[in-house]
Amino acid sequence: MNTTRESATEPEDLTRLFVERANAGDAERLAELYERDAVLAYPPGSRTVGREAIRAVCEQMLAHVSHFELEEALPTVRNGDLAVTSTRPADNTGGRVQVVRRQPDGTWLRVIDRPEIWG
Repeated sequence: MNTTRESATEPEDLTRLFVERANAGDAERLAELYERDAVLAYPPGSRTVGREAIRAVCEQMLAHVSHFELEEALPTVRNGDLAVTSTRPADNTGGRVQVVRRQPDGTWLRVIDRPEIWG
């Protein structure tokens, strides 16, 4: 068994890693894509704070959604150790936006995640 866990070396890697881990049904590894005190605006209208709470929400989400598709990435906006990443949902329902931060080891993690924005 491979115990190596791929890290995001660029902000854009986080979306791909999210889809891969979600499709593997791995809520724990999904939560590892977030800083310890990250904020996830999910379920819609809610605010989930902290990696453990995000893991629990991911478990619930994975129980209802069995497959995720990689969506079209919009241009990343960077400012030093912060970046904004976003994707355009395939169903054109608005967009998904994340604020990510470079960690001391050079990898990137999500700080704020707004996966549901309606256009």
